[in-house]
Amino acid sequence: MNARRRTVLAAGAAGAASLATGCGSSGGDGDGDASSTPTASDGASGGAELARAADVPVGGGIVLTERKVVVTQPEEGDFRAFSAVCTHASCLVSTVSDGTIDCPCHGSKYSITDAAVEAGPATRPLPAERITVSGGAIRLA
Repeated sequence: MNARRRTVLAAGAAGAASLATGCGSSGGDGDGDASSTPTASDGASGGAELARAADVPVGGGIVLTERKVVVTQPEEGDFRAFSAVCTHASCLVSTVSDGTIDCPCHGSKYSITDAAVEAGPATRPLPAERITVSGGAIRLA
């Protein structure tokens, strides 16, 4: 029964990871992807507000578990967003500290700057999410 429960949970998390990956970019050269500094929105469009810029510490970040997104601010005014679903076993990352986004399940750590793997067992970075920052609000693009 326990193995079956793990299979169901893993399948659900994998589906969430697929959805998050489909909405994010695959990285790239920083030309318009979410890992580059977002541009301010004109207010005419934008997704749901994720967080207030003032709530994201410089050199750190916050994990928004209900949205399965992590928002970081590597340097003052430079906001980034990534899927909060670990690429190793689809657990949700839980903390941001000492310059990394940390997964509690198996110890994977990702850079707050570009979500590159800094410690395994994960081998792939967290997918980027597109965001805009305007009027102190961080929104999905």
